[in-house]
Amino acid sequence: MAGIPLYFVDLQDDLDDFGFEDYGPDCDSMRITAFLDIPGQDNLTPLARLEKYAFSDNVFNRQIIARGLLDIFRDFSHNEEDFLTVMEIVVRLSEDAEPTVRTELMEQIPPIAIFLQESQPKFPTAFFEYLMPIVVRYLTDVNNQVRKAGQEALLILLEQDLVAQSDIENKVCPILLDLSAPDSDDEYKVEAVNIICKMASMLSRTTVEHMLLPRFCELCSDGKLFQVRKICAANFGDICNAVGQEATERLLIPKFFELCSDSVWGMRKACAECFMAVSYTTSPEVRRSKLSPVFISLISDTCRWVRQAAFQSLGPFISTFANPSSAGLYIREDGTLSIRPSAQDVNANSCQPGNNITVMSPSANAALSSSEQPMEIKPESSTEETSAEINTKLSEDLNKNPREESSACCASPGAEVSRLCQGDKAASEGRKESSFPGLSSGLPPAEDVFNTFLYWRPPLPDISQDLELLQFKAEKHNDACSLPCNNCVASSEIKKVLESLQEHIDDPDVQAQVQVLSAALRAAQFDSVGDCETKKIEESSDNLQNKMILDETAVSDAACNQLQGDTHSSPASQDDISDQSSTRVLKSTDSEEQHRGTSVFLRKEQENSPPFEDDKSKLQDIIPQPLLDQYLSMTDPARAQTVDTEIAKHCAYSLPGVALTLGRQNWHCLKDTYETLASDVQWKVRRTLAFSIHELAVILGDQLTAADLVPIFNGFLKDLDEVRIGVLKHLYDFLKLLHADKRREYLYQLQEFVVTDNSRNWRFRYELAEQLILILELYNPNDVYDYLRHIALTLCSDKVSEVRWISFKLVVAILQKFYANGANTLGLNFINELVVRFRHCSKWVGRQAFAFICQAVVEEECMPVDQFVEHLLPSLLSLASDPVPNVRVLLAKALRQTLLEKAYFKSVGNPHLEAAEETILALQSDRDQDVSFFATIKLRQDNMDNITIEKQN
Repeated sequence: MAGIPLYFVDLQDDLDDFGFEDYGPDCDSMRITAFLDIPGQDNLTPLARLEKYAFSDNVFNRQIIARGLLDIFRDFSHNEEDFLTVMEIVVRLSEDAEPTVRTELMEQIPPIAIFLQESQPKFPTAFFEYLMPIVVRYLTDVNNQVRKAGQEALLILLEQDLVAQSDIENKVCPILLDLSAPDSDDEYKVEAVNIICKMASMLSRTTVEHMLLPRFCELCSDGKLFQVRKICAANFGDICNAVGQEATERLLIPKFFELCSDSVWGMRKACAECFMAVSYTTSPEVRRSKLSPVFISLISDTCRWVRQAAFQSLGPFISTFANPSSAGLYIREDGTLSIRPSAQDVNANSCQPGNNITVMSPSANAALSSSEQPMEIKPESSTEETSAEINTKLSEDLNKNPREESSACCASPGAEVSRLCQGDKAASEGRKESSFPGLSSGLPPAEDVFNTFLYWRPPLPDISQDLELLQFKAEKHNDACSLPCNNCVASSEIKKVLESLQEHIDDPDVQAQVQVLSAALRAAQFDSVGDCETKKIEESSDNLQNKMILDETAVSDAACNQLQGDTHSSPASQDDISDQSSTRVLKSTDSEEQHRGTSVFLRKEQENSPPFEDDKSKLQDIIPQPLLDQYLSMTDPARAQTVDTEIAKHCAYSLPGVALTLGRQNWHCLKDTYETLASDVQWKVRRTLAFSIHELAVILGDQLTAADLVPIFNGFLKDLDEVRIGVLKHLYDFLKLLHADKRREYLYQLQEFVVTDNSRNWRFRYELAEQLILILELYNPNDVYDYLRHIALTLCSDKVSEVRWISFKLVVAILQKFYANGANTLGLNFINELVVRFRHCSKWVGRQAFAFICQAVVEEECMPVDQFVEHLLPSLLSLASDPVPNVRVLLAKALRQTLLEKAYFKSVGNPHLEAAEETILALQSDRDQDVSFFATIKLRQDNMDNITIEKQN
């Protein structure tokens, strides 16, 4: 109907000649084919008249018939014979030589198919016999517009599930396969590929995998048309999702890698954009071992647009590594985060590298178990807190007398040490027991315990078990040294690429690529060198200790006992000394002056304690380390120069997903990046963080939130309005995650939200009122009365009516808070303030607000009826004599529609009923028609909502 007036502008004379005199642009309610019912001079039946105009020499007549086919079918659907005649006319009309007629006809096929589906008992096979062949034929029409109309109609029919499976397999798919054949016309092939990709998500997995997937794989390698490959790359994720994991990994992943290395940058860019969708359908092994290296190559691509798309997809790609069992969080069907991990997940989390504090500290372990209660989770301490607790405990142990500590340790051999060593489970399983007699059952493996031999040098009585241990560790060293070989090979390859790029170092794109490859080289060298150095440290320490053991074999039993006691206190010394020498150990393999077990502690410190090097602080095992390194580099100012000026915004947008993937135990990897983004000069970046800080608080838990997010949250409160609105929209969600004492601190700052940079920004104050209604439950009545009450009354006097009306609801909620918690005195004081401020207000708007508040109080039943009739009803009824009609109108509505409908006022003998009825009678005889109308007639609730006070004004 919308397109009809375009024809009437120039062809009104033709309309007059064919009986369209009364059909003009303003006749929207008339059917397009209404002329068929108008008796003319030809004395033809409507069906004959339809056939006449359908095959008229005038193209416009045929267009009108094609456009009005749906109405024609409805008119002739009552008679089966007439209906079949119309079908035959449609089939003949579909062969019209004019493309516009065929296009108009095809646009009507989907609504006609829906109509036939609804009336299927009458015509069960009409669509499949008459209309579906037309759709299939139009896919190969010579006119481009007709083909596009046919493709759009086919997609709509598939989406509505109106096409039979047999028609899909026997009619549609063969046509598409022929059009996408290698020898097909280029234009037809591009259109066929596009329709194959779009319809893949609407078909069954079996149909796609058996009929369309082989051709799709061939088209991905089409060397003739890059447009075909680009369409395949852009829709690769949808195809993967349609065929499932097994077919994706077996057939599609190799093709995807070819597209990722295509010579045309548009293909690589399209692959980067759909990388998350492809990763979502693969197994974790393929995602980590195959997709991650390919994605790194896209990030370091020579084309800036490819790098830009890759960095935008980096965060979503990292999110596909998320594992609920490690994160302890679940995403519900409605998209919200759930923080109620199961018991199995809690146990699993306690074994994670970053959670050893839960094993050592019973209080932390109990706190973790309490996370099963919603919104009361007690997460693990941060790595800084963990290290501080350990170092404090060990420092106290060092100050004790070794002899006194020896007796204490004998009572509970290895108790504290075993707790510290449980985090490195894999290392402890492969080591033998201690060589000291009587300690094998209580102490952990010898290399996990600090050796006092370097300090007191007592000789050992027996070295046989130590020799066996040395032999065992030599074999283990040979096996372990083969692991970093892959890193060494990768490092050499990266060095070759860097050398080849030195000639073009002046190019900014090449500089960006060199930076990316340099970071990858440092990561690879760090892993390989770190492993080898650790092994060499252990070997050299063992050889040194063995030599010293052989030199001092004469020892007494008393000295051995003394050694046992000193050994028990060794963990404290080990930690203290390792803190001083850890950096030096990483840089040099000459560690003969270091005690045995230092390398073990370094690994443990990497997992459990604060980092001693900046790059070490970013290590984790959830996602491939190069991906995290690239994500953290998105805050580098150089990236904005060489990749994208808004790359920091993309980093901020995906940060909650990355944090959820890494889990709170690896928050230290993202902490610096988050602080950098929070202080970014672009307000759009800070605004993005402000809108998601409440979600990040759920991920991190209350302890990390209080330590790391609260300072940033406080900074956002003082930022621009564009940033503050993000915090304000989820203010309740963030505050409810804080402890009561920390939450109470924000009572003083809520007043700042009333003041905005632009006073015209009334939606900011409207959002504040909505949030305060929710926030009321977080504070006690005294705090509400002292702080929130003033804000509510200020908003009630706002210049914008929308802000005032939502503020009146806030006032009612505050009153309900008082009486629900038994604070009747506060409620009475608040009522008296409302009477003074609104009932006796000099402006009629204030008195009208008082009537609205009283009506809302009765509707919500937020206070006892006896309190209402005693303190509010007299002031409300006194408004009947108000000189402003708008005030009396709202009073009439409050009495008639709310107050008198309550059971309390319907009871016989109620002393207040007579006063209310007298007021109603007075309002019914009011000189203002609106007042008398609302006082007389009881409106339905839905009609009442549609009549607003502002319209009366």
